Amino acid sequence: MTKPLGVILAGGQATRMGGGDKGLLQIGGQSLLSHVIDRLSPQVSGLALNANGDPERFADLGLPVLPDTIEGFAGPLAGVLAGLDWAAEQGADCIVTAAADTPFFPRDLVTRLTQAAEGQVHPLVLATTPRTGDEALKSGGGKRVNRHPTFGLWPVALRDDLRAALMDGLRKVVLWTDKHDGREALFSADPFDPFFNVNTPEDLDRARKLLEQA
Repeated sequence: MTKPLGVILAGGQATRMGGGDKGLLQIGGQSLLSHVIDRLSPQVSGLALNANGDPERFADLGLPVLPDTIEGFAGPLAGVLAGLDWAAEQGADCIVTAAADTPFFPRDLVTRLTQAAEGQVHPLVLATTPRTGDEALKSGGGKRVNRHPTFGLWPVALRDDLRAALMDGLRKVVLWTDKHDGREALFSADPFDPFFNVNTPEDLDRARKLLEQA
């Protein structure tokens, strides 16, 4: 498989941060988005940003800005669909998504996702990490891992199926991936979960400390 296209999902509402674009918050003198771009761009053949509202606020990034094509706030699957539609225009077979507020995700994300998809007719894989600490004791339908629905490998061939599901009201990522026999790629959570994302001011402080350790 050739390198997929990459799509950064920045369409969230950031309610726990008081609104605005979480990806534009700064750690280490760079925006979270810049950290994500630095990690994802070497892993993919091209990059776009899924975001709603005025695209000019991202003009300095030099990336195509893809708004959701489903009306209302339909969650991360709407961003995935926007990315798949863009990828179809580029003649690509699949995309890998990453969240705009997750600056420490693995540098081998794409390699591991594509390896997990070997043999699938339609490559569809979500990143996971082991549940640790108190999480390991929680009920989760027998799940011993955390699935990270904004970090995945998605096939262009299923974009119309995804569009129909969204139009029918589906919002939960794993319901759709399970329906299509989606797989999982397990990543280590030691010394911390690399899919840690910034949701609160406290998370932002933690991200700054983690960056100093990186």
